[in-house]
Amino acid sequence: MKEYFNNIYTALYTIFVGMKITFRHLFIPAVTIQYPDVKLKLPERERNRLYVNMDDCIGCDQCSRACPVSCIEIETVKSIPGEDLGKTSNGKKKVLWVTKFNIDFAKCCYCQLCVFPCPTECIYMTDVYEFSEYERENLVYDFVTLIPEEREQKKLNYEKFMAEKAAADSAAKQAPKEEPKKES
Repeated sequence: MKEYFNNIYTALYTIFVGMKITFRHLFIPAVTIQYPDVKLKLPERERNRLYVNMDDCIGCDQCSRACPVSCIEIETVKSIPGEDLGKTSNGKKKVLWVTKFNIDFAKCCYCQLCVFPCPTECIYMTDVYEFSEYERENLVYDFVTLIPEEREQKKLNYEKFMAEKAAADSAAKQAPKEEPKKES
């Protein structure tokens, strides 16, 4: 019988303690934010999604080499003589067409090691952190501004230029060299 009343006392005591905590928080203002509508202010040095400004990219591949998980893929094609690719915002002359610049955010560890070796500072971390996807393939971002037809055209132009140059070099080597005539 003593155990029966002890159980009733314990139940009422725990209910009282729980309700005391509930009533205490009933009059304290809520600190919950309404997430999609209200967003937290991020720290100044947060590391979130990468962004590449392709107008400043010179295709040096240093960011890809610095990446510890190899999530950056870069392919470049040399420009042919006569093509003007322009200059970057800090004055470097561009000599390569960037035909592929993909970042796989499913692999990215957000370490920011790819940002520091970039000579033109075209790759940097943004404050965007909401980019969930249902399919992993959708986390591969293509930053190249050229359309696929232009990419293929740049590759073909360079291959054609190199073939013409090789043909001209072989023709120059095969041409008989004229020896100066000796006068007697």
